[in-house]
Amino acid sequence: MKTKKNTVIKKLKTRKSITKRFKITKTGKVLRRAIGQGHNRAKKSGNQIRERKKWVKLCAVDAKKIKKLLGLKA
Repeated sequence: MKTKKNTVIKKLKTRKSITKRFKITKTGKVLRRAIGQGHNRAKKSGNQIRERKKWVKLCAVDAKKIKKLLGLKA
């Protein structure tokens, strides 16, 4: 009787840099931080600074790429 060879499926490693920068919601949306928070905040208004503290939804094309790099089903 012939036996099949044991095939090992390589596990995908998650990109740790991406796990720190993005957040996945329960419904599957991918969120990122708003841009423009690094420096030169003195010349920005308080409304702009507060608005940029929020999470922003990623477009569908980019969200699919991020989910793939995280090892999730896209």
